[in-house]
Amino acid sequence: MPRRAGRWTPGAGGEGDAGRRWVRTRGRALATFAVLTAGLLACHRAVPNSPGRLGSLLEVFLPWLGLVVVVLFGWALLRRSAAALITLLLPTAAWTCHFGGLLLPGAKPGPYDLVVVQHNVSDENTDPAGTARALAGAGPDLIALQELVPPALAVYEKTLAPDYPYHAVRGTVGLWSKHPLTDARLLDIRPQDITEPWSRGLRTVVRTPHGEIAAYVAHLPSVRVGAGGLASSRRDESAGLLGRAVAAEPLETVILLGDLNGTVDDRGLAPLTSRMNVAQRGFAFSFPAALPVARIDQVMARSATVPHIRTLSATGSDHLPVAARIALR
Repeated sequence: MPRRAGRWTPGAGGEGDAGRRWVRTRGRALATFAVLTAGLLACHRAVPNSPGRLGSLLEVFLPWLGLVVVVLFGWALLRRSAAALITLLLPTAAWTCHFGGLLLPGAKPGPYDLVVVQHNVSDENTDPAGTARALAGAGPDLIALQELVPPALAVYEKTLAPDYPYHAVRGTVGLWSKHPLTDARLLDIRPQDITEPWSRGLRTVVRTPHGEIAAYVAHLPSVRVGAGGLASSRRDESAGLLGRAVAAEPLETVILLGDLNGTVDDRGLAPLTSRMNVAQRGFAFSFPAALPVARIDQVMARSATVPHIRTLSATGSDHLPVAARIALR
């Protein structure tokens, strides 16, 4: 009688032994992948950034290692590998510890909260008026914009003016506010090797009902992913300059809104994330708008917290807008 496919047959050196060895090998391979994934999640800072800034590249896509865990789990079930299933508890725990809190619902708004919107509107946006109306429709206290270019800038100013009578623009970044703005100035975060005109930083003071807040709006240099890895040296240099400006800010409470071209896990933004609080709830992947895979549009705060961040509906930009709550202390 022919044996059934996949049936284990006892006997030293026989077909059954070979089958058992094959299953054990597959279980070891799955377990190895599970341990490696857990190590990358828990110790991503240990991955060197040379060559090619591989550490930063990993950190951009770090949340997506959760999909690797799901694939490994399905593989382990298909292969009926108990050892692999048990080992998968390691990356599951590591992912949950690092990102699980972002999935929890945000706390109810408090009496001292501000709502802010951050959006790179794109210098190729063909509907600036519609974009402005969409952002104002979220009812924020502050709206920070990047890639402001004429003649679209005049459209944003006109469309937002009725609800946001105060605004400040320096170079290609700007801030619109329901509260008075004072002491607006250009913030120099230009990398040394950029010699052409380049103004992507703004610092101003927002006079809220709860006190004065220093508001920073920034657009850090773009990064590129190529055969050599992640090209982010300009972004990292600009982040360092911005971090030093925040550290020197005399006002206690600071809000930073910007297209930082990096995720909060990316070590290139450490000059900022080491000094400021990031969003406690919400993934809010903002780029690219057609299929968002990372949140590179950020809202951070010092002497305040960011309880929740979310994306808004798509506009004429290649970024999605993000809206966040700021809980003042």
